[in-house]
Amino acid sequence: MLPIKHCFSLPADTVYLDGNSLGPLPVHAQENLSRVLQQEWGQHLIQGWNLDGWMEQPARLGNTLAPIIGAEPNTVMLGDTLSIKVFQALSAALGLRPERRVILSDSGNFPTDLYMAEGLIHGLQQDYELKVVEPDAIEAAIDDSIAVVMLTHVDYCTGRMHDMDRITQATHQAGAVSLWDLAHSAGAVDIDVSQCRCEFAVGCTYKYLNAGPGAPAFIYARPDIADKIEPILSGWLGHDKPFAFERKYRAGESVERFRVGTPPVLQMAVLESALALWQGLSMAEVRKRSIELSELFIEGVESRCPMLDLASPRDAQQRGSQVSFAFEHGYAAMQALIANNVIGDFRQPNLMRFGFTPLYLDEKDIERAVDILSDVMTNRLWNKPEFQKVKAVT
Repeated sequence: MLPIKHCFSLPADTVYLDGNSLGPLPVHAQENLSRVLQQEWGQHLIQGWNLDGWMEQPARLGNTLAPIIGAEPNTVMLGDTLSIKVFQALSAALGLRPERRVILSDSGNFPTDLYMAEGLIHGLQQDYELKVVEPDAIEAAIDDSIAVVMLTHVDYCTGRMHDMDRITQATHQAGAVSLWDLAHSAGAVDIDVSQCRCEFAVGCTYKYLNAGPGAPAFIYARPDIADKIEPILSGWLGHDKPFAFERKYRAGESVERFRVGTPPVLQMAVLESALALWQGLSMAEVRKRSIELSELFIEGVESRCPMLDLASPRDAQQRGSQVSFAFEHGYAAMQALIANNVIGDFRQPNLMRFGFTPLYLDEKDIERAVDILSDVMTNRLWNKPEFQKVKAVT
């Protein structure tokens, strides 16, 4: 039953609408992390790798996360950062279509995905091309020249959501490989990577999955193609027998080969607590409540703050679990809002972003947020000097 606000450590009198950027702290994460620190590391020292199952964490937690994205068991691996996982998946995808040279993406993709593609192309030096089109031009651009279609499912700025099933089908009809970034989708919208048959999916765990700053990313590889991949990032823990310490690399079995380096044991202890909260929750119910809260927010803001323009799709079925409004002085307005205990964030050039996470938000939170936003806008509280200085993280 939603919400489960009591399961999170949230500041009193604060409405947190930024879980699309960083989720709040799960209450039991503190206890679990303390146990790993004091009992496992503190008492077992290096024996923790065997006694406490540290080495199996990435696969074990991958199986815990898998149902949230509709993945089969033993197809999801945790570890490293999302940028690394993008690089791994994209390089593997290109290897599946060696005769093709074009990576297709869109201008709404998260910049790091495009940067990783540019770096990979530069490193390979085999005349690969990154083709970037407008989001609504993706399907028309998919043809038999495309090796990989690499897209972020939910746009980080506007919340616009691609039709994952339809685009994946079009990708396959053109003989290309499908790679989805689920950073703004996992834990927010109903996803079924098994049903859509995409070859790869990647994502982070610190947003809607609430595993904390720096939490490990995940990678999904469709099981029928995983054993065909020779990873470019051939780290020792992706080796078939890492503790044989062989001089030459042999890829591990299936998704295990996407492991690179030592798993972040302490961060995964937090992730374990965060994922435990999803046991018994229905993603369909989470999505339904997210839409209800988002619609309530849009209705309230548009009726009381006419100076703000909706920048997200109006149709909830075309939108993820966030809503963005455009305003010329959006950064200052967001700082004023945060100063009044409603936390969202800002993205260039003028977007105020608000995330809706039904695990810890309800109608009263939304009504309070609208009241305070109305006060900030109507009384021009954003025009104070202290809200004009841009901070390093926006």
